[in-house]
Amino acid sequence: MRVVSLVPSLTEAVAVTLPGALAGATDWCDRPADLDVVRVGGTKNPDVDRITALAPDLVIANEEENRAPDLDALRAAGLGVLVTEVRDVPGAFRELARVLAACGAPSRPRWLDEAEAAWAAPGPGGVAAGRRTAVVPVWRRPWMVLGRDTFAGDVLARLGVDHLYAHHTERYPRVPLDALRAAAPDVVVLPDEPYRFTADDGPESFPGLPCALVSGRHLTWYGPSLAEAPRVLGAALRAARR
Repeated sequence: MRVVSLVPSLTEAVAVTLPGALAGATDWCDRPADLDVVRVGGTKNPDVDRITALAPDLVIANEEENRAPDLDALRAAGLGVLVTEVRDVPGAFRELARVLAACGAPSRPRWLDEAEAAWAAPGPGGVAAGRRTAVVPVWRRPWMVLGRDTFAGDVLARLGVDHLYAHHTERYPRVPLDALRAAAPDVVVLPDEPYRFTADDGPESFPGLPCALVSGRHLTWYGPSLAEAPRVLGAALRAARR
């Protein structure tokens, strides 16, 4: 199989499971660290001609990360396109198994079993003092937060943290900063992607509120990182208390 991946987390999953299968990946695919494949542009602006020239057997994509017109153009060029849809942790495991099988994996990889086991334990990496509320910005200028029906929201819920915009009509609503502060969450969760929040860029906007700086790879990626995500995220969440 020759595979082109347009999703960083799927790139890592395929590269770890089927070394040599990847013919191309996006500019944002930075895992594994030694990945050496043809780069085909970004997740939102892939180079269709370059992908077509690679003559892959399969292009793997995601309904949220990739644009439908780009995927339609790849199909029109005669390429097979597999599109994943991931809204929760169980769905991530199902889609990963489907993708890896489609890419030619002869059996289920050990890391996938280990990841599923890590999330099957009661309260994986959870917060000892019970459930807490959160707002989870994913961008600023303007401020945008996790809304309804997101994979990252389900990850946090399984770790004892309920984000306050889980029932918003939009998946990634724009919310003014004053409204985020007024919501008075127990914790503000600040990932380092897609916006790169840091200790010097983000927490200062929420004076008096505990802020948890977390790895975006562990919060939003579905792949080998799922095996360690409960432990890594749980530690960061426990460290952020009033």
